[in-house]
Amino acid sequence: MNVPSSLFKPFTSDKLTLPNRIVMAPMTRGFSPSGVPGPDVADYYRLRAAGGVGLIITEGTGINHPSSVSGENIPLFYGEEALQGWANVVKAVHDAGGKIMPQLWHVGTARRSGDLPNAEAPPVSPSGISMAGEAAYEPLTEEEIHELIQAYAQAAADAKRIGFDGIELHGAHGYLIDQFFWAQTNRRSDKYGGDLVRRTQFAVEVIEACRAAVGPDFPIVLRFSQWKMGSYEAKLVESPEELKQFLEPLSAAGVDIFHCSTRRFWLPEFEGSDLNLAGWTQKITGKPAISVGSVGLEAEFVERGSEKQETGDAHLDLLDDKMKNGEFDLIALGRVLLSDPEWPLKVQEGHNADIIPFTSEVLSKLH
Repeated sequence: MNVPSSLFKPFTSDKLTLPNRIVMAPMTRGFSPSGVPGPDVADYYRLRAAGGVGLIITEGTGINHPSSVSGENIPLFYGEEALQGWANVVKAVHDAGGKIMPQLWHVGTARRSGDLPNAEAPPVSPSGISMAGEAAYEPLTEEEIHELIQAYAQAAADAKRIGFDGIELHGAHGYLIDQFFWAQTNRRSDKYGGDLVRRTQFAVEVIEACRAAVGPDFPIVLRFSQWKMGSYEAKLVESPEELKQFLEPLSAAGVDIFHCSTRRFWLPEFEGSDLNLAGWTQKITGKPAISVGSVGLEAEFVERGSEKQETGDAHLDLLDDKMKNGEFDLIALGRVLLSDPEWPLKVQEGHNADIIPFTSEVLSKLH
């Protein structure tokens, strides 16, 4: 195949310059004992920067709230020890010539009761309702919402202070910010609930608080999705018109780049157009968009039910065409970078036959 040249063109926006269009997608790894990323985590991210990734977005990191994450080895983004660990990660990536942003995360009701850290802390959600629609917790009070917003802002400020190149807010997959977006989990009657636009208010205030904390020139990325964990067919919006209603307040609040999480980058989002979610997002907001979804995976990891698609080189040709057409600006890679941190360099040099394919065994270790 021809080298997909569009992937290796420099990217420049008003706040971010990258050597190419390849992003490392955030992937939960859980190798940070007591929430502290160690030298092995720094080396893990360094290898991807050295392998040619233009921008690394870290695995989700817990903001300073007792129930932000679920698992004692999930990295935190608060406390002197954890932040020093992340500062070491930043230095390793920068020394390898890369750029990196932390993904700031609160899992909401995806947290399991009794999990570490802070086993006594209950899960939280907008209305005390799980993603399954069950009333299981107390709704967040407005005071608690304001505390959460400030926790995001503090994490953003810390990210800038220790040298990160921007932040990503995790607003996808059924986690806390996303639970505010959904009518099923957000049944509030105050300013944080109501119609689709009103349900963006929590995210808007998080974005605005982060912007105030980092100033005008520090990039803020927002990741959002239609699908949810365990509900791949979920639809937050059903049409381009609804997507426009959803995106406009978020864009106005200060998002610089939208990270549009889909499971297959080649699938159209709405009938009557070949544009995927990132393509529609870029068209509506006029801002850069990151697409994502099964780039480079072999068929066994792509086929699901009646979904049977060509993979490998055929997908890279299609990806190249879409990027040359300007449908989206950046492409995030996930599992292929777990098995082969040098994937970008090998593709750029035309050494596709040397790529180490993804297998599920790589999930059990950090390398």
